[in-house]
Formats: sequence, structure tokens, C-alpha cells
Amino acid sequence: MSDLSWLSRSALLVGNDGIETLQKKHVLVVGLGGVGSFAAEFICRAGVGEMTIVDGDVVDPSNRNRQLPALATNHGVSKAEIMEERLLAINPELKLHVIKEFLSPQKCKELLSTQKFDYVAECIDSITPKLLLLTTALECGLPIASSMGAGGKVDPTKLRTTYLTDTWECVFAQYVRKRLKKMTNASTIKAVFSIEKVMKESLVMTDGSNFKLSAYGTISYLPAAFGGGIASIVIRDLLGLPIDIEKRPDFISKKKAKKKKKKAEKKEEIKE
Repeated sequence: MSDLSWLSRSALLVGNDGIETLQKKHVLVVGLGGVGSFAAEFICRAGVGEMTIVDGDVVDPSNRNRQLPALATNHGVSKAEIMEERLLAINPELKLHVIKEFLSPQKCKELLSTQKFDYVAECIDSITPKLLLLTTALECGLPIASSMGAGGKVDPTKLRTTYLTDTWECVFAQYVRKRLKKMTNASTIKAVFSIEKVMKESLVMTDGSNFKLSAYGTISYLPAAFGGGIASIVIRDLLGLPIDIEKRPDFISKKKAKKKKKKAEKKEEIKE
């Protein structure tokens, strides 16, 4: 019989029934960088009984400022391999499947159509593979929590949770929205995003590897905050707990009101 005493503090919040529910769930986490590594660990520590983690990348020195698996002692080592050891050290009874490669269209379709997942945590920071996973997951009717752009930002209080189609201010989310507009169920994707303005001066061009031509600067704690947001969506949805969904501001009404106010002020000036 499994010893779940290590989850006693969690049980105080969600009850023994909640822990038992999570033990029966299978969560897919794709992307184990600054966002995904923390999301994967938080999901594991919540007591989810089965996980599949996917990442084909290895640790680079530049990862150490924000990524959970990145240390000065493991440059060049597979992130998925490091996270495998870490997650099993947290929960030795975790049923863990590890894919140490980037998802090709064929591999992605094969994975999502042959495995039964209760939730998909999408934490990819490159547009092309991100769209591939989101599109395939939507076609399979899977619930999805997706992370938007964490680069070029520093304020965790600006993070919001809403449906992908209702995101605002985040340019990365805008790109994703446009490319998924033909998917009728894209509005079911729950997204973690930030309304903070991007520090454009932090942009740097890259060599184009891993589907990325450029990248923004990052700070240690912000991707982790995104990871916490993703894990929160996954765990609460699996438990049937409420999630506050932010409403997209009515920018058109605000713009009209501002225009009306200026017009009224102009009339007052003429009268004077």
C-alpha cells in the first residue's frame, strides 16, 4: 500500500479524496525550461500519480538564471533526464514516462492519440512546436493549460489567467491566437500570461536553434511564477476547484468614452 503521509499537508486543503483523485490522474508536461520545470515539479509535489515529461534540450550555461534543472555541474545534460531523477526523488512511487526529444508532428500525434492524458501542461517557448502541440491536443479534445510569454518582464503581480482567446497585452499570446483562430475549440485553452509591457531593449537575436530566432531577457523568479500558474490550473481543474478567469477589458468602450470626454472638453473650451 502506498505511503501518502508526505502529502498530509496537501490533504488538509483538498482532503483525502482529493489526494486519491490526483493519484489516479495522468498529466503531460511538455517543455522543461524556466516555466515547465517548475510546473512539472509542482504537479508532482501535488500528488499526481502519473506523469509524462517531454524535452529534447540539454542544459546550457545561460539556463542557470531561471531553470530548475540547470546547475554549474550539469551543462550538456538532458533536462528531461535531470527532471526524471528529481521527480522520482520527490515521489519514488510516481509512474513517470520520460521523452528526451523534441516533439515532431508524427511523434506528437502518436503520443496524444495513443496515451490517455487527463491534462496537458504546455510550457513551450517557441511558436512552431507550441502550435503543433496545442493544435494536436485540441484535436484530441484534451484540456490544456498553456504558458504565454515570460521573457522581457519582471513583475509577477502582472500575471493573469484567462482563456487564450481572451488574452491581451501579451504579443506572444497574440501570435498564438492568430494562428489558432481556425480551431473552433481554441477558446477552451486556459492561458497564463502577463499584462506587463515587454522590455524591448532586452531582446537578443539567436542562432535560430530550437525554432527560436530571438529571445528576451529573463529574471530568475518570473518563469517560476508562470510555472506555478500552470500547475495551479492543472491541479484545480483536476480537483474540480474554482478558477478565477480574468475578463478581457472592453478596450473599444474605453476608447469611445475617452473620445467622448475629449469632445466634451473641447466644447467647453469653445464656450469659454
